[in-house]
Amino acid sequence: MLAAEELRSLSTLRDYTHDVEMKQVVLISSVFLSVLLTAYAAPIVFIVRHAEKAATGGNDPDLSVAGQKRAETLARILKDSQITTVFVTEFKRTQETAAPVAKEARLDAIVVPANDVAAMVAKVRALSGNALVVGHGNTIPELIQALGIATPIAIPEDDYSEIFVVLVHDPPQLFRLHYPF
Repeated sequence: MLAAEELRSLSTLRDYTHDVEMKQVVLISSVFLSVLLTAYAAPIVFIVRHAEKAATGGNDPDLSVAGQKRAETLARILKDSQITTVFVTEFKRTQETAAPVAKEARLDAIVVPANDVAAMVAKVRALSGNALVVGHGNTIPELIQALGIATPIAIPEDDYSEIFVVLVHDPPQLFRLHYPF
């Protein structure tokens, strides 16, 4: 009987520890982002790859359950980032990834064709506030390079966890964050 109680206590402790760790990640990310927001008057662009997509749906699938959870996590992380513009592509997975952030900020997402990186760059350079860009693994590296970041970016096919934070000033700066959910 005592062993069962000890196991329950250990399980509860493990769950509590995991919850505390997740809250710490969100808190640390929020503090980091708040410092960035107040340190620079230039726009900050948060660039993420769409969240995990469903295995079905052809060329334009919805998000999977994991993808929906990731999108909600992204909204919690960016909650206090003063997002004034949200850019997505014509694909549902980018729109569904951005939806919780757009809802929290009371914004409508602006659709830019996925293959028109030049148009996205022009819109980002014209910003007067902070933005979220939800793109694709094959277009984000080109976008970041076009924004003046020399560091080569490669996004593995199964990686949906990166937040690229670009400070759009002269010279631009890149910070890479990862967000678990």
